[in-house]
Amino acid sequence: MKYKRILLKDFGFEKNALDKITDEIIKASDKGVEIAVLIGGGNIFRGRTAEDWNIERAEADNIGMMATVINSLILRGALVSKGAHDLRVMTAIPMDTVAEPYIRLRALHHLDKGKIVVFGGGIGQPYVTTDYATLQRALEIRADVVLMAKQGTDGVYTDNPNENPNAKRYKTLSYDEAISKNLKVVDQSAFILAQDYDMPMYIFDFNQKNSILDVCEGKNIGTYVGNNCDIEMY
Repeated sequence: MKYKRILLKDFGFEKNALDKITDEIIKASDKGVEIAVLIGGGNIFRGRTAEDWNIERAEADNIGMMATVINSLILRGALVSKGAHDLRVMTAIPMDTVAEPYIRLRALHHLDKGKIVVFGGGIGQPYVTTDYATLQRALEIRADVVLMAKQGTDGVYTDNPNENPNAKRYKTLSYDEAISKNLKVVDQSAFILAQDYDMPMYIFDFNQKNSILDVCEGKNIGTYVGNNCDIEMY
């Protein structure tokens, strides 16, 4: 395996999406990949909802963190229903009756033992996106790579492909390029943190079969983003 330990960032769930992503997680785990997952909450609560209701940002972020915990429990339930019993949910917000509190060394211990670890609650602080939280947790657990699972996009493009039919998809992309062009597929603060600590990242469509395992085996899917790499298009 090219990548032994990964952190997968997912956006939130619908039934069909959940079926696909759990199959991919179990498939990679069965091959010995050590997997942590950080969940978004956009299917339950988004920033624009807060604006519509005139909720201030800090309060909205607290609601959003709670939404990610709900999604973490949904993912746990779905994985268990498919036979993946060796897993843990850890939350940045204490919720001892439904999940373990996030403790970095405990998370590392779980991963070393081959358990799937699901992170809920972001990093427990407002004004921080789940993209940024993904990179922070990846660094904390010594992940080899970050996998940004997206729906409806199979990588990073030079422009919005839905609006510009001439937009080109990157095969490889440097962090310098992503930051200087202010590419929006991942939060800029997450790109900067990844660049500072040399954390490689793949951005891909989770609907692609075998996507997680393919990345771990070193196959090129989606867009690879890293330091000191040549810019290449598909």
